[in-house]
Amino acid sequence: MAKQQFEAESKRLLDLMINSIYSKREVFLRELISNASDAIDKMYYRALTDESITFNQSDYYIRIDLDKENRQLTVSDTGIGMTKEELESNLGIIAKSGSLAFKTENEIKDGHDIIGQFGVGFYAAFMVADVVSVKSKALNEDQAYQWYSEGADGYTIEPCDKETVGTEITLTIKESSDEDDYDQYLDPFHLQTIVKTYSDFIRYPIKMEVSEQKLKEGTEDEYETIIEDKTINSMVPIWKKNKAELSEEDYQQFYQEKHYGFDTPLTYIHTSVDGNVRYQAILYIPESAPYDYYSAEYEKGLELYSSGVLIMNKAPELIPDYFSFVKGLVDSEDLSLNISREMLQHDRQLKLIEKNLTRKIKQELQKMLNNDREKYEKFYSAFGRQLKFGVYNDFGQNKDTLKDLLLFYSSTEKKLVSLKEYVERMKEDQTSIYYATGESNAKIERLPQTEMVQEKGFEILYLTDDIDEFAIKMLAEYDDKEFKSVSSGDLDLEDDADDEAEKVSEDDQELFNKMKEILKGKVTDVRRSKRLKSHPVCLTNEGEISIEMEKVLNMMPDNQGIQANKILEINTKHEIFQTLKDSFTKDDQKIEQYTNILYNQALLIEGLPIEDPLSYTNDVWEVMK
Repeated sequence: MAKQQFEAESKRLLDLMINSIYSKREVFLRELISNASDAIDKMYYRALTDESITFNQSDYYIRIDLDKENRQLTVSDTGIGMTKEELESNLGIIAKSGSLAFKTENEIKDGHDIIGQFGVGFYAAFMVADVVSVKSKALNEDQAYQWYSEGADGYTIEPCDKETVGTEITLTIKESSDEDDYDQYLDPFHLQTIVKTYSDFIRYPIKMEVSEQKLKEGTEDEYETIIEDKTINSMVPIWKKNKAELSEEDYQQFYQEKHYGFDTPLTYIHTSVDGNVRYQAILYIPESAPYDYYSAEYEKGLELYSSGVLIMNKAPELIPDYFSFVKGLVDSEDLSLNISREMLQHDRQLKLIEKNLTRKIKQELQKMLNNDREKYEKFYSAFGRQLKFGVYNDFGQNKDTLKDLLLFYSSTEKKLVSLKEYVERMKEDQTSIYYATGESNAKIERLPQTEMVQEKGFEILYLTDDIDEFAIKMLAEYDDKEFKSVSSGDLDLEDDADDEAEKVSEDDQELFNKMKEILKGKVTDVRRSKRLKSHPVCLTNEGEISIEMEKVLNMMPDNQGIQANKILEINTKHEIFQTLKDSFTKDDQKIEQYTNILYNQALLIEGLPIEDPLSYTNDVWEVMK
């Protein structure tokens, strides 16, 4: 029969198919198996309305055969088959509903599922094959036909011998070169890996001859190679099974099989939704973070399946960044995919799934927090930092979702507490949620700035992570209670009577002005402290940038030299203050030394570097003399 030419659009699309549409060549097998599964589905649906067809599940399967000598790979099925006209229509015109325009414009009209058309994924075969032959016999047809093509030059269709109904696709695999290894597609073990990766949950058996080493009968150490016909796919995915049939061990085993991690998951979520977008999902909350979790190299995302076929290894759109630690998969029949099935087309569908999954994850974490505190704190140790990043990122859009999941160490409880627990314990006269920042709980415990808050009997949250205060600033308040740092310039804990009795005298103010002049450019003010009890000096701050935030920002590579507005506070009831007053009236050099020493000591308390260590030590030596 004379060779027929592909339509011009089809030629161009075939070139795209071979060279650029798919990111991995190995997906050709996924496409052929998916088409075979579709053909069996069509037989099943035909049997529902045609009493002459008996659909016994055991009679329907997909088969992979290898002929290494002739470099041929065959994928066959027992599906409905194709007539000569269907071969012409499905394989002669690639994506006849306008897939080239779809590829170019990146959009598709509702009601047109391009993936459902046999001709699209089928042509992925030319990524690995020089020649593709399709033999097919349609249901209720006496004659079988063969479609044959060597690529963009065209194709032929002619009668052939085939006894059984179904389709048989044979690829003549390309020769390998230094740049491209095509021999792997003739390796049975590699083909099994591809099937397990992409098509493990196709609902029909995928059969293949597999060779195994087995102990020779009657011997103890002699082995022989046995070739057996085996089903190489699992068929029924765990997420399609009834939850009542599954045990915790089943979910944990699946976690290990999918290589989601080397740990044991803390908990799992198995959900099935039949709404605007139908999907099933199994999600895991890991016990520990991967080694690269907090690095730029880490890729978040869930596995995405469409009707049991793997579409994407990592679909980042399915979960928000702040829940990027979640592992698992989503399987949906309703997703709009592009030609290669490697990209998603409709944000609305994804956003619905992501919204539902986000709610489910939060509910599961909240349940863990309420019912199994030890397990939740284990989770929080690994991923609490990510939750706090989530509060801070995106201009605080996610703070309402995450605020009840945050934990901070408590000065009174001596353990991690939630904001809800803190507020429930607040004293009647307490209006703010107090916090202190520092490198560790032990260092915060000794901070001078905490003295007045502790004296009032108010609980303090200890913030030791560099993201903590940024997250707290973004929250601003919880349950209508504002957050206030113990180092804030406007702590407002003094009694009005005490404040009136301790007005700063003119002499004292003159001393503070002199100290401010000495520390010009280093502090914005020097003032009497209302918060210090036993310590002589401390630094506080005014404005949005705190001292702790200054430290964090200045550790960043592109720091702009950001500085907090620092205030040096002096405890006028401390004996050191009398020494300051005496030196101020008697010795200008001494007051300068004392001022610099106190300022540098305040820096040290805050964990800030001393600007001139040599000058500081000289001042100390002079005073010691």
